[in-house]
Amino acid sequence: MEGTASRPGSGGSSGTAGAAPVVLVAEDSRVLRSILRGQLHDHGYRVVEAHDGAEAVTVCRNERPDVVLLDVEMPLMDGHLVLANLKRDPALADVPVVFVTARVTTEDVVQGLDLGAHDYLRKPFEASELLARVHAALRTKRLQDELRLRNAELVRISRTDTLTGLHNRRHLEERLAEQTSLVKRQGGDLGLLLLDVDRFKRVNDEHGHAAGDAVLRILAGRVREAIRTEDVPGRWGGEEFLVLLPATGRDGVGSTGERVRRTVAADAFHLEAAELQVTVSVGGAVGVEDGWEGLVRRADAALYAAKEAGRNQVVVDRGGSRQPDVVATS
Repeated sequence: MEGTASRPGSGGSSGTAGAAPVVLVAEDSRVLRSILRGQLHDHGYRVVEAHDGAEAVTVCRNERPDVVLLDVEMPLMDGHLVLANLKRDPALADVPVVFVTARVTTEDVVQGLDLGAHDYLRKPFEASELLARVHAALRTKRLQDELRLRNAELVRISRTDTLTGLHNRRHLEERLAEQTSLVKRQGGDLGLLLLDVDRFKRVNDEHGHAAGDAVLRILAGRVREAIRTEDVPGRWGGEEFLVLLPATGRDGVGSTGERVRRTVAADAFHLEAAELQVTVSVGGAVGVEDGWEGLVRRADAALYAAKEAGRNQVVVDRGGSRQPDVVATS
């Protein structure tokens, strides 16, 4: 009976809580579209329509439905061709398609399933069967969406430093390799900053490791404030941070390093049991002629020079065998 199918509840293509799931009815018969629309609407679905195959593809791209009810025999583009178009579109490839057709031979079913159809519904059909198949397709779509979100979250976690929320070393190394390859192919500049908390061991020794962790979290926030949206900040290890600066030459590396240094030192770090004045030493480098490892190595040498020169300074590698330059001091 029609009443046996449960209502779909919240969900929908937008993912907004409480939104009705969207079903595209792609059918060249106006009468059948009207019947399907009424049955689905009465059970909590929002229905969009298409009267031929070409329109079905366009409506899918505009509406991003949760389920597609697709007639196999339609003008301009048959259902099999529509399905093939949807599967080629990454944004629509996982939308479940239920074929609605009067022809359901074994060959029809095999061809549709090979193309990626979720299910078949044979005309004429009972309302309860229609609703059950749509509900099953919607459940599949939701499980796929949930799995995709979980996988994306796992990827994010695997590339994030849990203490600071910045990128971790694994992610930074991948971006360094990617940007280095891009610059070698297309030209341009690639800059890098390495920064290290001055006298960080003293913070841990005098105030405890919890205070040291708090300093690193606050520092991460100040680094974010001082750089551009396109720059890539991360925790390189311990109290050392790295900032990748795409399309940035030597002057830009120096000015960004100085902005980071000033932002960190501008205000005290307010901890639960202490108020600390924290500074960083910064080393910068530009160029990928010696690979990303060489870029990091030169920035690290500049960082060491900043420490040797008295800390709370920015030093930028000059390239070649020349000594790095002090850009700024406290």
